[in-house]
Amino acid sequence: MKNISTLSKYFAFLTLAAGSIWIGSYISRLFSVYKLFVGPDLSLQSYINSQNVDGILVSLLPILITPFISFIIMIFSFLLFIIISKIKLKDNGWLFIILVAVLITLPFEIYLMTIDYKIITQLMNTSIDSNQIINLLKERISLLSSFPIVIILTYFSFFFFIVFQPLINSMKK
Repeated sequence: MKNISTLSKYFAFLTLAAGSIWIGSYISRLFSVYKLFVGPDLSLQSYINSQNVDGILVSLLPILITPFISFIIMIFSFLLFIIISKIKLKDNGWLFIILVAVLITLPFEIYLMTIDYKIITQLMNTSIDSNQIINLLKERISLLSSFPIVIILTYFSFFFFIVFQPLINSMKK
């Protein structure tokens, strides 16, 4: 992997930077959104009432937009890195594992991102329907409830693969 082009290195850097931003903002979003609800029935916290719910939801907008955009950048830059670098996945098992994990988790994350997109567009409107936004947040939490934890742990493992690069086939024919 030492003999890759400058453009490939640029996309590798962009992937790592966007991935780091995505993981951090994804965790922040999880904590912020889960903090709004109480219990398994996902009822709102007692301090949230009709007077402050709109302000609370609008303040979540940057926390929702950052992982949305950074995930898109990360995925496109990673796929471009794979294509442009022409690295043989057969010889770099660590990169193959990362690619497979990304491709397996991608449809689930895209599905959750459609809900995020609905929430973001609702919050960017001049008139906010807080009940609809809260229902979308509840839907996002309850649909794939443990998937965000799985995807965070999976993507954290990528840093291990990138640093240690296991499963490299160093045998040259």
